[in-house]
Amino acid sequence: MKTRRVVALWCPDWPAVAAAAEAGAPVTRPVAVLAANRVVACSALARAEGIRRGLTKREAQGRCPELLVAQEDPDRDARLFEPVVAAVDATVPGVEVLRPGLLALSARGAARFFGSEELAAERLVDAVAAVGVECQIGIADELSTAVLAARRAAIVPTGTGAEFLAPLPVSELSVEPALAPPRRAELVDLLHRLGLRRIGDFAALTPAEVTSRFGSDAIAAHRCSRAEPERPPSAQTPAPDLTVEYRCDPPIERVDAAAFAGRLLATRLHEALAAASVACTRLEIHAETESGEHFSRIWRCAEPLAPDSTADRVRWQLDGWLTRRSLDRARRARRDSPGAPEIPEWDDAPNDPITLLRLEPIEVVSAGALQLGLWGGVGEDEERARRALLRVQGLLGGDAVRLGVLSGGRGPAERVTLVPLGEEPVPAADPAQPWPGRLPEPAPTVVWATHPEVRLEDADGTPIWVTDRGLFTADPARLHWGRRSWQLVGWAGPWPLDDRWWSHRVQHGFAARAQVQLDQDKRVLLLLGYDLTWHVEGLYE
Repeated sequence: MKTRRVVALWCPDWPAVAAAAEAGAPVTRPVAVLAANRVVACSALARAEGIRRGLTKREAQGRCPELLVAQEDPDRDARLFEPVVAAVDATVPGVEVLRPGLLALSARGAARFFGSEELAAERLVDAVAAVGVECQIGIADELSTAVLAARRAAIVPTGTGAEFLAPLPVSELSVEPALAPPRRAELVDLLHRLGLRRIGDFAALTPAEVTSRFGSDAIAAHRCSRAEPERPPSAQTPAPDLTVEYRCDPPIERVDAAAFAGRLLATRLHEALAAASVACTRLEIHAETESGEHFSRIWRCAEPLAPDSTADRVRWQLDGWLTRRSLDRARRARRDSPGAPEIPEWDDAPNDPITLLRLEPIEVVSAGALQLGLWGGVGEDEERARRALLRVQGLLGGDAVRLGVLSGGRGPAERVTLVPLGEEPVPAADPAQPWPGRLPEPAPTVVWATHPEVRLEDADGTPIWVTDRGLFTADPARLHWGRRSWQLVGWAGPWPLDDRWWSHRVQHGFAARAQVQLDQDKRVLLLLGYDLTWHVEGLYE
């Protein structure tokens, strides 16, 4: 079986590059892109000045006063990335956009046309440089391996993908959002805490061990770590009855009209997909102009597309095409003007308004194979659940339905803020702030709002409390809760508390926490002691 090699083309720090291009900033100025007042992307010059992801705007400007600060804008990133995609597609047809800043294509045709994979990589770099953008090329047997290779500008020889990946940090499995879902970061953190620090350590596990111990996403990550076959570019086209069209009357010339058409088409497409019980993972966007010109682009996604994400990609693509059309018209108008700024020329920029839009699913998966949750599913489940909750709220009152929001605090109850459904989910305290003395992770799975009293005893049946030195008066041996009692097989603590000394719960001026493990079902209780009595605060399951 022949190996289908993949080329990945990566433009480093693309959000920062696009922000600088839109602002007309010189290449010598550091750039940072912010979302929610925190840095989400920055240029290499900014990193050299100490700028890192997660810094606040004030911290970033304090480290680099000349820093150019821009807000996150996916529309801008996609619009300015279109010339790069067009340049690559003109050099090697069959480009698939994974996200603005990253694309993929088959290596076989490029290598045969230019003579070798090395020469094809050089031509692609030159084509992207012609539009004023820097890029790095990675070539490997599988897409995920090629993307990681592009971050190192490497060509991985055939059959050596696993050896290339083995020494890389396991965090590389979640570094690319186009290939890894957001929950992949939790898996990487778990693997790191288990001592699997390298991709090779994770790859050494057997598929049975991964399947039985981790979630469904771990199976995909494990295949990536072993460089096992994945879906390559240019799969077979699904049935034509899933294709949807929209004839634009009047023709589309503005971005706002393109956004409306994109949302309408996305709704129609997902109705057709739902009727066929499939979901789309690779989408082709096709446009036709008044003069009969045809333009198409393929977008590839790590997870099945939802209606909103489909509409976003259609809007980004049309915005890029229409912007190139406007710039091309401006170039022709200013061609003979002395001193006019140079504007790039594109041979495939639309010359007329768009009259026809078509969305065609290039790759689909069975909807029955998708594991959709009530709150994170694709489709109508989330909206149906919300309507049911709104109905309950209408019958019982506005405060009857409340959602939990992660908040800041030291105890488990303090870290949950209940907000009525429909209101802005604002926590009572900022969870990102430092909380010295906070109960370490993991948090209890069950937290009691009103703390039931329990009695903690030693082996002789004597009640246990905490001494002035912060120690148990004796080793805990048994716990009584109502009419039930348990032998203890383990305990930790106590940990004296020095906060909320003014609260009515600590009238004696002292409180402490402890953890005890029950003998029957191995459950662990979090105890909170105050007023010389122990109370159950949380349960670990």
